[in-house]
Amino acid sequence: MADTALTVPLRSPLSHVADRLAAATRTSAGAIRLAELPFLTQINVRLDAKGAAAEAVGLALDLPLPLQPNTAVRAGELTALWLGPDEWLLVCPPGGGRDLESRIREAAGDEPVSVTDVSAQRTTLLVTGPRARDLLAHGCPLDLHPRAFGAGRCAQTTLGRTQIVLVARDEPRAGFWVMVRSSFAGYLADWLLDAATEYI
Repeated sequence: MADTALTVPLRSPLSHVADRLAAATRTSAGAIRLAELPFLTQINVRLDAKGAAAEAVGLALDLPLPLQPNTAVRAGELTALWLGPDEWLLVCPPGGGRDLESRIREAAGDEPVSVTDVSAQRTTLLVTGPRARDLLAHGCPLDLHPRAFGAGRCAQTTLGRTQIVLVARDEPRAGFWVMVRSSFAGYLADWLLDAATEYI
């Protein structure tokens, strides 16, 4: 029997505003850069931080799960975000979900662990440039000064009244990841573009 399933190319939640994000970046003369990082693999992990599984998973990933609240650690292309005392979000390039899930489950063995691929739940906006902190501060209740929210920090917070996971990237001039639910991504992109008019 012939395969009659339709193959539809993936379409990111912000594909319709990609040109507007690029235009804002160009006209800001380097003050800000806005772009979508679509389809990042995002794996939610729940386990006992003090149990044997936490150390085993860290060894299997070559990345210890961060234990300090609101911190992020990175090794190569894999980033682990602390979301709670027993919860982390692992982020890596598109397509790495199955491998990551199996490595975590195998490492945990018989220890209780929850591993859920939530890649389709959120998309990621990249906000960089010398005025990135100022732009985000327009609508984020956190103190975003580098002393309070420097490189390697993350938090579940709001931006423009939208729930997000905010990550201060640790590479030089890497700026921020703004991880937002796909259903709110268009609204948040519009909010950022409107707030960015100050720098255009």
